[in-house]
Amino acid sequence: MIERIYQDLGKLSKPGKVIVLYGPRRVGKTTLLNNYLKKTKYKYKLDSGDNLKTNEILRSQDFDKIFRYVEGYELIVIDEAQRIPDVGLGLKIIVDHHPKLRVIITGSSSLDLSYKIGEPLVGRKFDYNLYPVSQLELKKQWNLSELEQKLEDFLIFGSYPEVLEAKTVKEKVQILTEIVNSYLLKDILEIERVKKSKTMIDLLKLLAFQIGGEVSLNELGNSLEIDKKTVARYLDLLEQSFIIYNLRGFSRNLRKEINKKSKYYFYDNGIRNGLIQNFNELDTRNDVGQLWENFIFMERMKKRSYKQIYSNDYFWRTHDQQEIDLIEEQGGKLSGHEFKWSERKKVKAPKDWLKTYDNASYKVINRENYLEFIV
Repeated sequence: MIERIYQDLGKLSKPGKVIVLYGPRRVGKTTLLNNYLKKTKYKYKLDSGDNLKTNEILRSQDFDKIFRYVEGYELIVIDEAQRIPDVGLGLKIIVDHHPKLRVIITGSSSLDLSYKIGEPLVGRKFDYNLYPVSQLELKKQWNLSELEQKLEDFLIFGSYPEVLEAKTVKEKVQILTEIVNSYLLKDILEIERVKKSKTMIDLLKLLAFQIGGEVSLNELGNSLEIDKKTVARYLDLLEQSFIIYNLRGFSRNLRKEINKKSKYYFYDNGIRNGLIQNFNELDTRNDVGQLWENFIFMERMKKRSYKQIYSNDYFWRTHDQQEIDLIEEQGGKLSGHEFKWSERKKVKAPKDWLKTYDNASYKVINRENYLEFIV
């Protein structure tokens, strides 16, 4: 069993507050809940947003029904809460009138859930994200040398819990193919009623080949034969479903800086490779640089999230092709990071970066120093 960052949910839960655990499907939210409930001292009720009766009670805003639902319990846990319309209003009634009660809910999509609970639960909730297993978490299981030895596996197959526990390459490929085909778009198709799932998969495939590059909505629309607004809507849905992450351009002082375009990363390398059905070994691939950039960016994001390192993130690029993969802005300080697979290639900081932002730093992240950056 891989020990997750929120292994003890009891440390997060507080009386009169709702703990919201977000994350992609199949990353282990339900397993985390079940493991916690086996050990908890609180009398609890475990329920699901799929339960029609629960659905009806919590969206009813009927005080008597809701009070009867929670009566006698110290902890209420609802899995897949995004399935319940207006769930935030029901939860507000619970925490306002039962201030000693603890509540934990999970959602595999922020599509509806963040809207449903946002306003009703202002000041009454704490949000947490659970991602595919991070290198930070795996460090408890394997030492740094072992993590380095397994790097190729992470770049190709990613780090979904089931994939990490699979014994063979064939098993890993089967699991990732199943996730891509059966689970990846489930929330979008159910909640948003998007009918053109093939178009959305084709969009993801196009993004899979553009990791590290700026994305043009017009070009994507022309390739898919849909309009720019539809492309933008699909990208937003994919981002809220924890499939892709949107990184925007940084611009402050130079007219030639690019700031209106975005780059997209996949939350998991294995999902990216599953979409294009390429699980070949690294020495036979021409996209190792993209795999490396996606892996390092997402692992850094997981580290910042789990260690509560609050910063804004961007990429930096100018019209004359000077570029930096990741800019972190924290406490008024700018840190530039360039991701390079080859440690032999000497890379210098772009001249305009140091000249324009004199208090900024610059560092190349390669195979010699990547673990200190992400764990």
